[in-house]
Amino acid sequence: MPADPRTVIANLQELRALTGDENGAQRVSFTAMWLKARAWFETKLAGLPVERHLDAAGNCWITLPGVSERSLVLGSHLDSVPNGGWLDGCLGVVTALEILRAFSEQYNGTPPFTIRIVDWADEEGARFGRSLFGSSAFAGTHTIAADRVRVDKDGVMLADALTQVGIDIDKIGDASAEREHIAAYLELHIEQGPVLERLGLPLGVVLGTKGVERHAVVFQGQEAHSGSTPMADRRDALAAAARLALEIRTIAKKHPDAVCTMGSVKTFPGIVTAIVGKCETTLDQRDLDAEVLATMLREAKEASQRFAAEERCTVEWSKIWSIEPIPFHPKLIELCEAAILQTTPVAHRLPSGPLHDAAEVARAGIPTVMMFVQSLRGISHNKIEDTALDDLSLAVTAFDNLAAKTLHWMESQPA
Repeated sequence: MPADPRTVIANLQELRALTGDENGAQRVSFTAMWLKARAWFETKLAGLPVERHLDAAGNCWITLPGVSERSLVLGSHLDSVPNGGWLDGCLGVVTALEILRAFSEQYNGTPPFTIRIVDWADEEGARFGRSLFGSSAFAGTHTIAADRVRVDKDGVMLADALTQVGIDIDKIGDASAEREHIAAYLELHIEQGPVLERLGLPLGVVLGTKGVERHAVVFQGQEAHSGSTPMADRRDALAAAARLALEIRTIAKKHPDAVCTMGSVKTFPGIVTAIVGKCETTLDQRDLDAEVLATMLREAKEASQRFAAEERCTVEWSKIWSIEPIPFHPKLIELCEAAILQTTPVAHRLPSGPLHDAAEVARAGIPTVMMFVQSLRGISHNKIEDTALDDLSLAVTAFDNLAAKTLHWMESQPA
């Protein structure tokens, strides 16, 4: 009883109409619209022999009990960024529901293994800047002390917003209890980038999520009058920062999948008649290979020191955040490739630049893999985010294939 792509697409379109507007999706976590989306999803469970509950971090679990307690988990997230797209996150949850329904019919309500769906709470971090909130609590990598005092643009603290939806921030670590009996985790997601479209391919196998090194880099020079200070006498902090902004492109291009981004630049005093005496920047570097990531960080630091010296400035680095590269399970990568090849002639392997809940699941030691479907124009987190309907249909079919292959693989694994 294969999963029906038409049902998935119809449900996605229904969710878009219910929780979006002319600017895009509005399912920001811990808001009324997010709760509306979850209530809508609950209505889709009618008639299925499943149990639904929320864990201590607000993750929503749907369980179809099987002969064995060992479980296959299919998941993603219903929340969106403000003015987001119609597929980011929710594609994985809605597809998971259709696959669970198909398994229930195929096995008369009792599959050989337990099948579970998870809708992770606040994957995006759009409101409080804390991405992967629910899945990090599940994985045991949460940071309650730091998260407690996060505030949104209206001054609402994260801890208070959680209380309003029935979550006690001091108990979110109890979500780790859900890890018991999980044998594998699968996630379907739009690519959110241009690689598959550029290759003319609908589907891709995700090798893992790139590691991230994120730093604040501050150049200190000397403020001076822009009209009276000769060029040779200047100590221009922006000049040093600008040279680094160009150099990180050269550094990244040495490695096929690496990226480096200077995403924020603030100058002081920030007026047209003064040379910049202080320039605060941020640098984000990513790669799936830990050695490549370390090399890029070292080269960027060396370059910053060189440019600072040449511009007669100083430079200081401070870490904002980092996470190690997280490779996915080798056998599940093979199964994902085989599932795609049942559906379409080519299966491209690629890393994920963005982080995903799947990375936190893998960090918890659970065999994990992701499947990507092509994103038109490589655009996501935007109302124009889209994927061809034919490609969505292929994705549902291939992901259904992957789930079946994973259940078969679980039969050979020790309990």
